[in-house]
Amino acid sequence: MINAIILAAGQSERMGKLKPLLRFKDKTFLEQIISVLRLSDVDRITVVLGAEAETIRKSVDFSGTNIVINKDYQRGQLSSLNAAIEEIPQETDAILVCLVDNPFISEEVVNKIISKFKETNNPIIVPVFDTRRGHPTLFSRSLFHELLNAPKEQGARFVVYSNEEKVLEVEVPESGILIGIDTPEEYKSHFGANP
Repeated sequence: MINAIILAAGQSERMGKLKPLLRFKDKTFLEQIISVLRLSDVDRITVVLGAEAETIRKSVDFSGTNIVINKDYQRGQLSSLNAAIEEIPQETDAILVCLVDNPFISEEVVNKIISKFKETNNPIIVPVFDTRRGHPTLFSRSLFHELLNAPKEQGARFVVYSNEEKVLEVEVPESGILIGIDTPEEYKSHFGANP
């Protein structure tokens, strides 16, 4: 089983507005990512909420997803990933870690990562565009323990860096894997309007 995890628990301090609820055409960022994952080959979708969880729950269609509430969301992204790992089913073979501020991921990229995992069983699979690594990243069950014990200020990156020999890079034709929207300026440059 491949379990996609969307990390959407942060306080969005640099943006000044909740990133999960920012508009992406006719959807929110969170709805956009959920809709891509629903169409993809993932078997299960887990959404981690924290800051203003109730506001987000009322604003987004979560049907077909599993919600995990991270009460320690102030402790950073890794705390959200850990909260999700602790809740996923035993039969999970791998997790696909998606960030709510990376709304340009596509079904094709997700499926390419999953098919590469099924073909190789490689512990870490990262999409690459023009030699640059992006998101989402896949981690196999063999690394869950390391993710749970990673230094909180470095998070999942630490597990990637300390297991470079286990990383398989998958070339994809989409620059969207590199686009993170963290600030009002970044939002405006991609959407032509203020958030």
